[in-house]
Amino acid sequence: METWELDFNWLRVRHFVKDSLGHDRLPDMQAVLMLIGVQELGRWRKDFSKEEKQDLMHIGTCEVLAADGHYTFTHRDADGWPHYRAERPVEAQGHVAQERLLKEKIIQYFAEWEAFEIQHSPPVSQ
Repeated sequence: METWELDFNWLRVRHFVKDSLGHDRLPDMQAVLMLIGVQELGRWRKDFSKEEKQDLMHIGTCEVLAADGHYTFTHRDADGWPHYRAERPVEAQGHVAQERLLKEKIIQYFAEWEAFEIQHSPPVSQ
């Protein structure tokens, strides 16, 4: 993906998240990863602890990197939290390369989610 495409699609994801949540500001990557973690957890609370928020960001990271085989979902624990197994290291070296990879995988996650929603939504009656 070229840089301009990455920037455009990343901004599109951030606007989608902002508008969906009714927020005033665009979310940063940590907030988007946390939202993906919440989506994968399957429930929302306003009072997640700081540790739970970090766990949610980790879940979000594992989920988006699972698309390339870096992680595999293994199970849900007794409290329903998803767990992943590391399969192979991420090749991206350095902060900039890792951030770019995460943006690409987040964009892919939302594109797949959007396609699923469109495919499974009821037809619009006229």
